[in-house]
Amino acid sequence: MRGPVRWVLWDVKDTLLKVRRSVGEQYCSEASRLSLELPPSQVEAAFKQAYRRQAKLYPNYGIAQGLGGHRWWVAVVKDTFRQCGVQDSAMLDKLSFNLYHNFKNAENWEVFPDSARTLQSCTAMGLKLGVVSNFDHRLEGILHGCGLLSHFSFLLTAEGAKVAKPDAGIFHQALQRCGDPASSVAHVGDHYVNDYLTARSLGMRGYLLDRGSGTQHPDVPPHHRLSSLDELPALLEKIAER
Repeated sequence: MRGPVRWVLWDVKDTLLKVRRSVGEQYCSEASRLSLELPPSQVEAAFKQAYRRQAKLYPNYGIAQGLGGHRWWVAVVKDTFRQCGVQDSAMLDKLSFNLYHNFKNAENWEVFPDSARTLQSCTAMGLKLGVVSNFDHRLEGILHGCGLLSHFSFLLTAEGAKVAKPDAGIFHQALQRCGDPASSVAHVGDHYVNDYLTARSLGMRGYLLDRGSGTQHPDVPPHHRLSSLDELPALLEKIAER
């Protein structure tokens, strides 16, 4: 039989918080400060192409190739603006520097209304909380700025772990930090493969968050699905009562 839940591990982006404005809008806002006017739709499309190209060439922030998150994102930003016709190296340096640091700031992120209260409810139930995220080293500062950092006993990012979801290795590292068996750990995230399937494959209690996107996964039982984080404490309380 499964033991009681002692830990809840959390994905972050699109689970606890989201980018406040589209990447295209935020990139254009920074460009505008440097007197460079570009259409957000063009920049958004260029960013998606740059991101995909960089992720294919240098997976997980290029750690294996000696890059790391900072240099990886600088390359993405420069590629994005080059596609939009910006060739001035000083301008590209300034844009990439500013945008990398801008995304550390809480004002660029929006915390979902149910995030803080659900984290507080879980803590009040005596549960310990941790983060397992495909983010880079900026995550700690972002969570601090958004007022969420104090809820967590540890943060494990893909850059820090040197392995990214859906690779089970990042979850194995998280379980080592928990010090409890997988059966005593729940994981909450919005990605079907990265979060739900991988967590469940390791014996954790996986919960898939779907904030109304309408995505259907027939193999996910209703009691494993969340339309809001507010539903989680009641599900965990039922487990505790068994």
